[in-house]
Amino acid sequence: MNSEELMHKMQFRGYDINVFGFHIPISDSIIVMWIVMAFLIIVSIIFTRKLRMVPTGKQNVAETIVEFVNNFTKGSLGHHWRPFAPYFGTLLLFLLFANIISIFNIIPTGKGIAEFTGLSFLEHLPEIAPPTKDLNVAGALAVMSIVLVLFAGIKYKGPKAWLKSFLEPLPIMLPFKIMEYFVRPLSLTLRLFGNILAAFTIMELIYFAEPFLLPGVFSIYFDLFDGGLQAYIFVFLTLLYVGEAIE
Repeated sequence: MNSEELMHKMQFRGYDINVFGFHIPISDSIIVMWIVMAFLIIVSIIFTRKLRMVPTGKQNVAETIVEFVNNFTKGSLGHHWRPFAPYFGTLLLFLLFANIISIFNIIPTGKGIAEFTGLSFLEHLPEIAPPTKDLNVAGALAVMSIVLVLFAGIKYKGPKAWLKSFLEPLPIMLPFKIMEYFVRPLSLTLRLFGNILAAFTIMELIYFAEPFLLPGVFSIYFDLFDGGLQAYIFVFLTLLYVGEAIE
């Protein structure tokens, strides 16, 4: 694999959808996000049908996830946790599945693999890449998080007290407090984007070096563990920012 092939794999392809004469560009990252969202919606519907007072089977799984999210949110936000739990639960599940979706590439595809195996159809199979390796996706999620921080601070402190907090403990802190609202989303963006992109790049190099045995072993860390860890860190840091804003 030369550097050009690797760069091509790291980039998202674009598609044009013609709607009433208008060409709407759709990138691979958007398509993968639609897949993840559709999966979460379908699973949510399945797991929340016919709920009973005494949980069994799939209801146990659903309640375990909800309880984990509630406790996780409550631990950071205290008695203000309830309005925020649905958002953080959704964000955690979306990031978790979006980050680990490249586990489905454990059967590598592409021209090199097709030539190596003699199976020409592998060249035409699409490669599923995590949408969070797209800087735009990571940035959009970070902006959503910082907007939530702003909303929480204004709602629970009140506009006047929230503005006053920029001058605490000393008025000289004003420029630094303002800078936080730009530095924090930038930090969230680069941390998520950088880690997922690095893991994806390493896995591509592993696929090239040994396409059958090594990917399955290393994918446990780079796809599953690292993807889950980055989802947790992103949500945890956002929780800390919200907790700081409302206290």
